[in-house]
Amino acid sequence: MISVDDLVAKVKSSEIEHVVLTGGEPMLFDPIVDLATELKALGHVITIETAGTIYRDLPCDLMSISPKLANSTPVNEPTWKNRHDEARLNFDSLQQLIDRYHYQLKFVVNPDTGGDLTEIEGILERLTGVIPSNVLLMPEGTDSDNLHRRARLLVEPVMKRNWRLTQRLHIDLFGNTKGT
Repeated sequence: MISVDDLVAKVKSSEIEHVVLTGGEPMLFDPIVDLATELKALGHVITIETAGTIYRDLPCDLMSISPKLANSTPVNEPTWKNRHDEARLNFDSLQQLIDRYHYQLKFVVNPDTGGDLTEIEGILERLTGVIPSNVLLMPEGTDSDNLHRRARLLVEPVMKRNWRLTQRLHIDLFGNTKGT
């Protein structure tokens, strides 16, 4: 296990300004508060990528919240299916994050299935104060052809709602590989 001090030292030696704390789910771990606090004290810009199921009070310049849609449920793993469905959305935590931080809500969408936009609108209706331009849709997919096709399908719904569209650039650049 790497300590907070070791992580801070690695960031210092890299001479980067913007640090993204991501995971899995970085908000699960108590040391994220110390890590974000120390990095912010050193003058770094901090983005935290989270599913939005856990609220923590910590320094953060951008809370990048990616609530999990029903399309993320592992349907072939019954043990995890129920557990995932019960834990994938926490509206109290989502609302606190939106109220407290500069945020974006990023949803991974498969426009081929048709239900994702309806589900997103349902989630947004349960939250107050969501700024439409802070809502980003990212096409689901693991290859460039599917991503580009699905992105084109999302252009009209995104523009209609004043949302934003973003790509999975790492797939375009490196393919569906771990660590990118």
